[in-house]
Amino acid sequence: MNMHRLFTPIHPIKLSIILLVNFIMLTNITGCASVGQEFAASRVLELKIGETTQQEVREMFGAPWRIGIEDGMPTWTYGEYHYFLFGTDDTKDLVVRFDKQKIVRSYTFNTTPKTSDQ
Repeated sequence: MNMHRLFTPIHPIKLSIILLVNFIMLTNITGCASVGQEFAASRVLELKIGETTQQEVREMFGAPWRIGIEDGMPTWTYGEYHYFLFGTDDTKDLVVRFDKQKIVRSYTFNTTPKTSDQ
């Protein structure tokens, strides 16, 4: 059996068109990417600097998505990021910084604005 007859080369323009059509179909199906994990952003205002413990933070938001160190002190990050090929991205993140006694010393919460009035 002649293998050359089984596989005929595709003209570069046809190949480009096939790849473009496949790309368009894939982006229509999977036009978004998500990273992170859900957390209760509605509870952010319950955090009290100098009062809320690390255990209370875990009870409010669950296990952190990432942990780290800033200025020698532990940090927990909660993040939920949804990126869309078409449309507005939806992102939110919370970074909680603790002191040596595992009490919240500061936090930062950011979210994508829902309107064009930035």
